[in-house]
Amino acid sequence: MNISRLLKIITGGIEAFLGIPFLGGAIILASAWGPLQFMFVFHLITLVICIVQKERFYGSILGLITSVVGYLPFVGMVMHIVTALVLLFDAARGSRKKKNEHVMDVRRN
Repeated sequence: MNISRLLKIITGGIEAFLGIPFLGGAIILASAWGPLQFMFVFHLITLVICIVQKERFYGSILGLITSVVGYLPFVGMVMHIVTALVLLFDAARGSRKKKNEHVMDVRRN
């Protein structure tokens, strides 16, 4: 497992936790929106690593947007859930490199 996939799983899990109705919002409010700032930086780090490793980075971009609009009560909850799903499905799909290497092997034969 490469580092970009691991970071997508971690950020997706945290986003899913923050998307839990009332609980995620209560944690964000009690921490004075600190988790949103932390997640913005975490998504930014994940984005840079995905770009360097030439992996899909759409979930990280969506995570950055979620961290910005997450202060809105119901919009933030929905965005956290959607971002979690995108990140976790993207991590489950695996690496683009493996699929491209398989295609290259088929073309060589």
